[in-house]
Amino acid sequence: SLAFRSDCYKHYEMLGWLCENYKGEIHCSTGMTTKDEVEELVAFFEKHHRAKDLVLYNCTSGYPVPFPDVCLLDITTMIQKYGERVKTIGFSGHHLGIAVDVAAYTLGANVVERHYTLDRTWKGTDHSASLEPAGMRKLARDLKAVYQALDYKATDILPIEQVQRDKLKFRKA
Repeated sequence: SLAFRSDCYKHYEMLGWLCENYKGEIHCSTGMTTKDEVEELVAFFEKHHRAKDLVLYNCTSGYPVPFPDVCLLDITTMIQKYGERVKTIGFSGHHLGIAVDVAAYTLGANVVERHYTLDRTWKGTDHSASLEPAGMRKLARDLKAVYQALDYKATDILPIEQVQRDKLKFRKA
């Protein structure tokens, strides 16, 4: 897959070339873009019959982004507006920690993108908001756990509950 920031959305010549010559997924972050620019970007990919290859990321660009500026609920808005028009909606995070990523996934972001580094204290604009290897492992672990937990009960009483229910002294006959 190929990724670029949609703040470069005016580079239609490059986007057109990608649409014609690149056959994989194209990932676009919406950091630093207006709602009109995002609509224009999606329409461009639709015009070139490539919107179903587009992964559109909810993103706030900043390093690190304070939690109130992450704006996670925009994921649901993007799913409602673009979910049927693009391949999928993702989340590109520049915040501290991993809790927000898990929430983004729970809200429907099917792809989570994070920067990684070997040392968060290194100089540079985004090292402090990046994940070190241990953080990436924890994020992967937690996303897998949430994936497994996001389900409905298959029966009123699950087998694990039946074991506990059978131990109760007073039950209905």
